[in-house]
Amino acid sequence: MINCIIIDDEQHAIDILMYYVKQTPQLHLAGSFLNPVEALQVVNEQKIDLVFLDILMPELSGIDFIKTIRHKSRVILTTAYAEYALEGYDLDVIDYLLKPIRLPRFLAAVQKAVEQIERVREYNEKDFIFVKTELKGKLLKIELSEIDFIEGMRNYVAIHTGGKKTLVNTSMKNMEDQLSDKHFLRVHKSFIVPLSRITGVEGNCLRLKDVPQPIGIGENYREAVLGLIKGKVIG
Repeated sequence: MINCIIIDDEQHAIDILMYYVKQTPQLHLAGSFLNPVEALQVVNEQKIDLVFLDILMPELSGIDFIKTIRHKSRVILTTAYAEYALEGYDLDVIDYLLKPIRLPRFLAAVQKAVEQIERVREYNEKDFIFVKTELKGKLLKIELSEIDFIEGMRNYVAIHTGGKKTLVNTSMKNMEDQLSDKHFLRVHKSFIVPLSRITGVEGNCLRLKDVPQPIGIGENYREAVLGLIKGKVIG
């Protein structure tokens, strides 16, 4: 079951989506909101998988709402204005529904959401590592999906997750071997990155989702990195 909420500053638009949600067995409606600021608290306190989100709202726009929640929930945009579609997709929304929204189009968007959310759930359930901490005999579980990047630091390796840094007494080579079949790639003598986090290439650097600083591509790794990316380039 996928927990969802609806955010729109017009009640009749909410009513239509509530009716559609009730026709969709995979969805559970956790709430509806005329005020997006009130919805922020729910997203921060509860596990909300999916948000049906209007764009033009007086107190907080849908675009600003997405930037605020920082990928805590997946989003389907609902609006009467097609000109916002490109900006929405730049923010990694699942789909963009133009009002008036018809049930078949709604169901198609929900199916895309279900597939993406289920893939993430399956990934989260299966992929994790345990690392030794400074406390003797204590191991810390780290979900691979939460890793932003891994950084080599002399005698330690730093695993960066959501702004936090966990130091592990191991080598980059050992980390590379452990994660090579888990969709991670060593791009520099000091950096290993999850492929799913790569959002762009700028010269000799990679851009990663939710990581403000660029990650350098080492000369010895450049051919492998660019070879992988080249196979995905269109145009």
